[in-house]
Amino acid sequence: MTRKIEGIVSVTLPVETRLSERKLVDFEEFKQSFVRWLLHVGKQPDKAEGYARDTVRQTSSNIDRFYRWLWNQEDRYTKTATPDDASGYLNHLIYADENYSSSHKSNTQKSLKRLFKWRRHQLGADDEWEPAHTFTQDDSSNPRDYLTVEERKQIREAALDYGSIPSYNALSPNARDHWKAYLAQRFGKPKREVGPNDWDRANGWKIPSLVWTSLDTGLRPIEVGRATVEWVDIENRVLRIPKDESSKNRENWIVGITDRTAKALERWLIERELYDIYGETNALWLTREANAYQSQSLRYVLHKLCEIAEIPIENRQMSWYAIRHSLGTYMTREEDLAAAQAQLRHKSPETTMRYDQTPVEDRRDALNRMG
Repeated sequence: MTRKIEGIVSVTLPVETRLSERKLVDFEEFKQSFVRWLLHVGKQPDKAEGYARDTVRQTSSNIDRFYRWLWNQEDRYTKTATPDDASGYLNHLIYADENYSSSHKSNTQKSLKRLFKWRRHQLGADDEWEPAHTFTQDDSSNPRDYLTVEERKQIREAALDYGSIPSYNALSPNARDHWKAYLAQRFGKPKREVGPNDWDRANGWKIPSLVWTSLDTGLRPIEVGRATVEWVDIENRVLRIPKDESSKNRENWIVGITDRTAKALERWLIERELYDIYGETNALWLTREANAYQSQSLRYVLHKLCEIAEIPIENRQMSWYAIRHSLGTYMTREEDLAAAQAQLRHKSPETTMRYDQTPVEDRRDALNRMG
């Protein structure tokens, strides 16, 4: 069961599966109080002004990760977090093998500062935290790189291989036992409970539908996180993005998708009904931890796709915006600036004009013609 407060996930599945019932109740009460405070007064308590819902979602998720790390460090459950704990967690992110982005470290730092702010205002705590490090946000909205036409095709095909495994019936008993162990770790369940349904889940349509929709529509990370099943119009092969849920919040948008993407979305909508984490939400896509996708998780997906497709990413700023940037560049070339503006959902044509540039392969062809 997904535990929410005012539509925000208050306790993620990794926490829920880790804690005993009484500890879970205790932690959930704390998180609900924290989330409610963030929503309604957290930004400026003296003016009763809360944070944006996406900021609260991200903060809640980051704080869950922090506490899971803290419990591992202390080998016990606790709600008490000290400035030293916060500094220790940031050092963990800085030196971790996962190579977390500056954006993730910056967002985590902001989330922790909100936690200590809540403690001061709600609990009367006097434990001020002054971080020792400063992180800069990645300039993801203005990427230096974008996918070429050939790379777009490779990413589309790689989405079919992402996380896929051999057919259940095609495996020998020994090989099947090996894959059961892999799926048990991947889905966080006992090996004895892994069955044919988990094979279907591993070879499902979530990632292809997410990636192909983004290739067609240039969804921003925040739009991937906000996307709901109501956006999808299979019959007319479009996404209908309400103005209240679009990134710029100005007007409704109708964005075309390909027949292939529409089919993938249709298959995913059917498959999606089989998973418990979608039982109480209309979110179109969620991570395995039942969280909305964000820049960091989408960056991970794109990097894995590049690895599958053998697309080099060294010395390239390969964020999720590289997909959007490629759409704008090639839509402008294939059609015109107006078509790119409509597909990218820009209010102003001036915003789209930055995509009005000659792709590198066109410039290379010109050089060859020039001799």
